[in-house]
Amino acid sequence: MNEKTEHAVIVGGSSGIGLATARKLLGPGMKVTITGRNQEKLKGAWHSLGGAVETAAFDATKPDEVRAFFETLGAFDHLVLAASGGKGLGPFETLDLAALSSGIDEKVRPQLSCLQAALPTLNKGGSVTFVSAVSAQMTTPGVAGIAAINGMLLTVVPILAVELKPLRVNAVAPGVIDTPWWDFLPTEQRQAMFADYAGKTPVGRIGRAEDVADAIAFLIAGSFVTGQVLTCDGGLRFAA
Repeated sequence: MNEKTEHAVIVGGSSGIGLATARKLLGPGMKVTITGRNQEKLKGAWHSLGGAVETAAFDATKPDEVRAFFETLGAFDHLVLAASGGKGLGPFETLDLAALSSGIDEKVRPQLSCLQAALPTLNKGGSVTFVSAVSAQMTTPGVAGIAAINGMLLTVVPILAVELKPLRVNAVAPGVIDTPWWDFLPTEQRQAMFADYAGKTPVGRIGRAEDVADAIAFLIAGSFVTGQVLTCDGGLRFAA
């Protein structure tokens, strides 16, 4: 008997954690579709995955494009919401609070919008995994803004797990992960920061995108796990 093939859609799957998750999930029992705004990045991701995934270019911050994608996608089983953002870093005293609104529009609203648009065709026996960040669980100075943004996603997880049952709804909260998210920093500054965090983290290193992909794959496969936040930070939140 042939193994049932499931279908996972990864919003924000052209690089970093999303791309690593596509690589982790892809196999005989799982079809994968990755999405992103940049067609060239999607093409590069497609090549890196051996052309074994489907791709779709749309802007997750634009509701019309989101609805159009899910209306044409058809039925699928798992949704990974890896749309990212970087607004809200810096000391609270000088924090541009207006930037929080754009941070919400950049990360929170797209993830919620994609889930809302996906509900008519998402298998109710399947799963949703939000990608938030450990900043929402830390007390480190300078992260209040970005913590507020990521905390919104963590807050809705148990609510949606009950409201959307039996669909399973979970989240991962990554720590400091070596991905292109950090490319806004010059190379030397980025490497120095990584070394500093590695020294603070109980496991003695910063994370890799593959570490978070493993956590996401666990939540997708865990048919008795819902309403949970799986923190994947190497224990950084305990040491910060």
